[in-house]
Formats: sequence, C-alpha cells, structure tokens
Amino acid sequence: MARPVKAESERTRGDLLVAAARAFGEKGFEGARLAEIAAGAGIRRPSLLYHFPTKEALYEAVVSDGFGELGARLAAALARPRSAPAAAAAAVRELKAFLLARPEMARLLVRELLAGDGPGSRILLEEVVPLLDAVAAGLARGGRRREGPRPREAVLAVASSVLLRRASGELGERLWGRGDGSGRLASALFGGRDAEVTG
Repeated sequence: MARPVKAESERTRGDLLVAAARAFGEKGFEGARLAEIAAGAGIRRPSLLYHFPTKEALYEAVVSDGFGELGARLAAALARPRSAPAAAAAAVRELKAFLLARPEMARLLVRELLAGDGPGSRILLEEVVPLLDAVAAGLARGGRRREGPRPREAVLAVASSVLLRRASGELGERLWGRGDGSGRLASALFGGRDAEVTG
C-alpha cells in the first residue's frame, strides 16, 4: 500500500513544481501566493506546506528542478566532440526545446535576472554559471574563429535572445518577427552555416 501513496506524493510534488513555476514566472516571488499555487496543483495550502514548509523552499525546488533538467539536456547535447557551430546548434536546440516545454522557466529566469537580489539569486548563480561554463567549454573544445566573441559571450548572446523571445510570449513574435533567428545568430557568432546551426 505504501507504493501507491509514494507515487501519489511524487505526482503531487511534481504538480506543485509546475504550478509554482507558472506562478513565480507570472507574478514573481513576492506576488505568488501559496494558496493559489496549491489550487493550481489541485490541493489545499496545508498539503502544499507538507511538501514544502516555506515559500522559499518551494522556490528553491522550482529553480533547482528547472535548471537541473536544463543542465542535463545541455550536458547530453555537448557530450561528444564536435565543431563549434555543431556544438552551438546542439546547445541552441536544447535550450529552445526546454523553453518550449517549460515556458514558465523563461519568465522566472528573466524576473530573477532583473531583480538581481531576489531569493533565487544564489540558486541561479549556482545553477546557471555551471551551465554557461559547460556550454562554453563544449564550444571551446569544438574550436572557434580567431576573431569574434569568446565562447561564453557568444553563449550569453544567443541564450539571451532565445530566453527573451520565449519569455515575451506573443509579443516575442512581433518583436523578433516570424521564424527563429537564433540559429542565424549562432552561425554568425561561431562561423558555421545557418542550416548546420538550426538543423
């Protein structure tokens, strides 16, 4: 009988993380309410507090879960040696796939970056910097043009474009236009063919 209870508890925890990421992304840490997050997961506030004793603990779990998933995706994409444009293509594809699957994480990250001193700043530094390091190292291993930005700068330029476009929702298409130019941007920064980068 313990197995179904454990499975139910894990499912509830997952539902809470999704509802919380959406709320934190839309309203920020201060604006998000635990009762609304609980309702979004189909439970009551006391049940939420059983899984996460504080709002800070819930926020930390959301950020760690999201960036843990993104980190695993990027690490897998960059695991094999390849040219800089091919490494850029793999990283861009994984970032786009992650943000398409979890758009609330784009909004959450942008909010946290703008706040600078929000409750997730430490977490973001601990989670995002290693991701940047991993992607930049993968790109550096693949070689790059002699001129132009360093791998980390190029990664941030492309990631920022993808992130802001995804975080801005419908407005993103109006601002950036139809199609997704992140492949062309990565191609320009890393000297590969656009088809190779976006493919």
